[in-house]
Amino acid sequence: MLDELLQRVRGYSPHVLESHEGFPEAAVLVPITRSDEPEVVLTLRASGLSTHGGEVAFPGGRRDPEDRDLIDTALREAEEEIGLPPGLVEVVGPLSTLVSRHGIQVTPYVGVVPDFVDYQANDGEIAAVFSVPLAFFRDDPREVTHRIDYLGHSWYVPSYRYGEYKIWGLTAIMLVELVNLVYDAGIDMQRPPEYYIHLK
Repeated sequence: MLDELLQRVRGYSPHVLESHEGFPEAAVLVPITRSDEPEVVLTLRASGLSTHGGEVAFPGGRRDPEDRDLIDTALREAEEEIGLPPGLVEVVGPLSTLVSRHGIQVTPYVGVVPDFVDYQANDGEIAAVFSVPLAFFRDDPREVTHRIDYLGHSWYVPSYRYGEYKIWGLTAIMLVELVNLVYDAGIDMQRPPEYYIHLK
Protein backbone atom coordinates (compact mmCIF):
# COMPACT_ATOMS: atom_id res chain seq x y z
CA MET A 1 0.00 0.00 0.00
CA LEU A 2 2.73 2.49 0.98
CA ASP A 3 4.75 1.84 -2.18
CA GLU A 4 1.72 2.54 -4.37
CA LEU A 5 0.97 5.66 -2.32
CA LEU A 6 4.51 6.95 -2.88
CA GLN A 7 4.39 6.11 -6.57
CA ARG A 8 1.16 8.04 -7.04
CA VAL A 9 2.41 11.11 -5.17
CA ARG A 10 5.71 11.10 -7.09
CA GLY A 11 3.87 10.93 -10.41
CA TYR A 12 1.35 13.62 -9.49
CA SER A 13 1.17 17.05 -11.13
CA PRO A 14 -0.46 19.29 -8.53
CA HIS A 15 -1.91 22.71 -9.20
CA VAL A 16 0.91 25.06 -8.22
CA LEU A 17 0.28 28.78 -7.91
CA GLU A 18 3.02 31.06 -9.11
CA SER A 19 4.55 33.02 -6.24
CA HIS A 20 2.35 36.08 -5.89
CA GLU A 21 3.89 39.17 -4.35
CA GLY A 22 0.66 39.94 -2.54
CA PHE A 23 0.65 36.63 -0.64
CA PRO A 24 3.26 35.58 1.92
CA GLU A 25 4.45 32.01 1.29
CA ALA A 26 4.13 29.12 3.72
CA ALA A 27 4.57 25.37 3.61
CA VAL A 28 3.29 22.43 5.63
CA LEU A 29 4.52 18.87 5.93
CA VAL A 30 1.99 16.07 5.42
CA PRO A 31 3.75 13.27 7.34
CA ILE A 32 2.73 9.72 6.39
CA THR A 33 3.98 6.85 8.54
CA ARG A 34 6.04 4.08 6.95
CA SER A 35 3.72 1.18 7.78
CA ASP A 36 1.39 -1.36 6.16
CA GLU A 37 -1.55 0.81 7.20
CA PRO A 38 -0.14 4.34 6.73
CA GLU A 39 -1.26 7.02 9.15
CA VAL A 40 -1.15 10.77 8.73
CA VAL A 41 0.39 12.83 11.54
CA LEU A 42 -1.52 15.97 12.58
CA THR A 43 -1.25 18.63 15.27
CA LEU A 44 -3.74 20.47 17.44
CA ARG A 45 -2.56 24.06 17.57
CA ALA A 46 -2.41 25.81 20.94
CA SER A 47 -5.58 27.75 21.69
CA GLY A 48 -3.78 31.03 22.44
CA LEU A 49 -2.28 31.49 18.96
CA SER A 50 -3.32 34.56 16.96
CA THR A 51 -4.20 32.52 13.85
CA HIS A 52 -5.66 29.01 13.66
CA GLY A 53 -5.61 28.67 17.48
CA GLY A 54 -7.29 25.45 18.65
CA GLU A 55 -7.46 24.08 15.10
CA VAL A 56 -6.12 20.83 13.67
CA ALA A 57 -3.31 21.42 11.18
CA PHE A 58 -0.27 19.87 9.59
CA PRO A 59 3.05 21.06 11.01
CA GLY A 60 4.25 24.07 9.05
CA GLY A 61 4.39 27.82 8.82
CA ARG A 62 5.65 30.85 6.95
CA ARG A 63 8.76 30.83 4.84
CA ASP A 64 11.79 32.49 6.45
CA PRO A 65 14.23 34.48 4.30
CA GLU A 66 16.93 31.95 5.27
CA ASP A 67 14.93 28.98 3.92
CA ARG A 68 16.43 27.64 0.69
CA ASP A 69 13.00 26.65 -0.60
CA LEU A 70 9.54 25.71 0.65
CA ILE A 71 10.60 22.13 1.40
CA ASP A 72 13.16 23.65 3.76
CA THR A 73 10.35 25.68 5.34
CA ALA A 74 8.16 22.61 5.89
CA LEU A 75 11.01 20.58 7.43
CA ARG A 76 12.22 23.45 9.65
CA GLU A 77 8.72 24.13 10.94
CA ALA A 78 8.04 20.43 11.61
CA GLU A 79 11.22 20.27 13.67
CA GLU A 80 10.33 23.44 15.58
CA GLU A 81 6.71 22.46 16.22
CA ILE A 82 6.82 18.71 16.89
CA GLY A 83 10.52 17.87 17.22
CA LEU A 84 10.64 15.87 13.97
CA PRO A 85 14.28 15.73 12.79
CA PRO A 86 14.51 16.59 9.06
CA GLY A 87 16.79 13.59 8.54
CA LEU A 88 13.89 11.25 9.39
CA VAL A 89 11.69 12.64 6.60
CA GLU A 90 11.69 11.33 3.05
CA VAL A 91 10.04 14.15 1.09
CA VAL A 92 7.94 12.58 -1.69
CA GLY A 93 6.33 15.53 -3.46
CA PRO A 94 3.92 18.46 -3.25
CA LEU A 95 0.15 18.68 -3.29
CA SER A 96 -1.69 21.66 -4.76
CA THR A 97 -0.96 25.14 -3.47
CA LEU A 98 -3.82 26.79 -1.57
CA VAL A 99 -4.48 30.29 -0.26
CA SER A 100 -5.68 30.44 3.34
CA ARG A 101 -8.42 32.74 4.55
CA HIS A 102 -5.65 34.87 6.06
CA GLY A 103 -4.18 35.47 2.59
CA ILE A 104 -1.22 33.11 2.93
CA GLN A 105 -0.14 30.91 0.01
CA VAL A 106 0.39 27.41 1.44
CA THR A 107 2.15 24.52 -0.31
CA PRO A 108 1.81 21.05 1.30
CA TYR A 109 4.63 18.49 0.92
CA VAL A 110 3.97 14.80 1.51
CA GLY A 111 6.77 13.15 3.45
CA VAL A 112 7.28 9.62 4.79
CA VAL A 113 8.31 9.31 8.43
CA PRO A 114 9.16 6.30 10.62
CA ASP A 115 6.21 4.49 12.19
CA PHE A 116 7.38 5.30 15.72
CA VAL A 117 8.68 8.80 16.44
CA ASP A 118 8.78 10.36 19.89
CA TYR A 119 7.22 13.69 18.95
CA GLN A 120 8.01 16.62 21.22
CA ALA A 121 5.28 19.23 20.91
CA ASN A 122 6.41 22.84 21.22
CA ASP A 123 4.13 23.92 24.08
CA GLY A 124 3.95 27.51 22.84
CA GLU A 125 2.47 26.45 19.51
CA ILE A 126 1.19 22.87 19.69
CA ALA A 127 -1.29 21.40 22.19
CA ALA A 128 -1.14 17.81 20.87
CA VAL A 129 0.36 15.59 18.18
CA PHE A 130 -1.80 12.68 16.97
CA SER A 131 -2.17 10.38 13.98
CA VAL A 132 -5.14 9.13 11.97
CA PRO A 133 -5.17 6.13 9.60
CA LEU A 134 -5.16 7.57 6.09
CA ALA A 135 -7.82 5.03 5.11
CA PHE A 136 -10.19 6.69 7.63
CA PHE A 137 -10.74 9.51 5.14
CA ARG A 138 -11.15 7.22 2.12
CA ASP A 139 -14.86 6.60 2.70
CA ASP A 140 -15.47 10.31 3.42
CA PRO A 141 -17.03 9.91 6.90
CA ARG A 142 -17.79 13.63 7.09
CA GLU A 143 -19.63 15.05 10.06
CA VAL A 144 -20.77 18.18 8.23
CA THR A 145 -20.01 20.04 4.99
CA HIS A 146 -18.84 23.65 4.91
CA ARG A 147 -19.46 25.76 1.82
CA ILE A 148 -16.51 28.01 1.03
CA ASP A 149 -16.86 30.64 -1.70
CA TYR A 150 -13.49 31.35 -3.27
CA LEU A 151 -12.44 32.95 -6.58
CA GLY A 152 -15.99 32.87 -7.88
CA HIS A 153 -16.55 29.19 -7.07
CA SER A 154 -18.30 27.36 -4.25
CA TRP A 155 -16.38 24.53 -2.60
CA TYR A 156 -18.12 21.97 -0.41
CA VAL A 157 -15.47 21.04 2.12
CA PRO A 158 -15.94 18.10 4.49
CA SER A 159 -15.41 18.41 8.21
CA TYR A 160 -14.32 15.18 9.91
CA ARG A 161 -14.48 14.08 13.53
CA TYR A 162 -11.77 11.72 14.78
CA GLY A 163 -12.07 11.11 18.51
CA GLU A 164 -11.88 14.50 20.18
CA TYR A 165 -10.45 16.19 17.08
CA LYS A 166 -12.30 18.16 14.41
CA ILE A 167 -10.50 18.19 11.05
CA TRP A 168 -11.76 20.84 8.64
CA GLY A 169 -10.80 23.80 6.46
CA LEU A 170 -7.50 23.83 4.58
CA THR A 171 -6.34 20.65 6.33
CA ALA A 172 -9.44 18.75 5.16
CA ILE A 173 -8.96 20.06 1.59
CA MET A 174 -5.38 18.72 1.59
CA LEU A 175 -6.52 15.35 2.95
CA VAL A 176 -9.26 15.04 0.31
CA GLU A 177 -6.72 15.73 -2.44
CA LEU A 178 -4.42 13.09 -0.95
CA VAL A 179 -7.03 10.33 -0.56
CA ASN A 180 -8.43 11.07 -4.02
CA LEU A 181 -4.92 10.66 -5.40
CA VAL A 182 -3.98 7.57 -3.39
CA TYR A 183 -7.28 5.67 -3.19
CA ASP A 184 -9.24 7.04 -6.18
CA ALA A 185 -11.76 8.07 -3.53
CA GLY A 186 -13.66 10.37 -5.87
CA ILE A 187 -14.60 12.93 -3.20
CA ASP A 188 -15.97 15.90 -5.15
CA MET A 189 -15.68 19.26 -3.41
CA GLN A 190 -17.12 21.22 -6.34
CA ARG A 191 -20.66 19.99 -5.84
CA PRO A 192 -22.64 19.50 -2.64
CA PRO A 193 -23.21 15.99 -1.28
CA GLU A 194 -26.71 14.58 -1.77
CA TYR A 195 -27.70 15.32 1.80
CA TYR A 196 -26.37 18.90 1.80
CA ILE A 197 -29.01 21.32 3.09
CA HIS A 198 -29.23 24.69 1.32
CA LEU A 199 -30.32 27.30 3.81
CA LYS A 200 -32.24 30.19 2.26
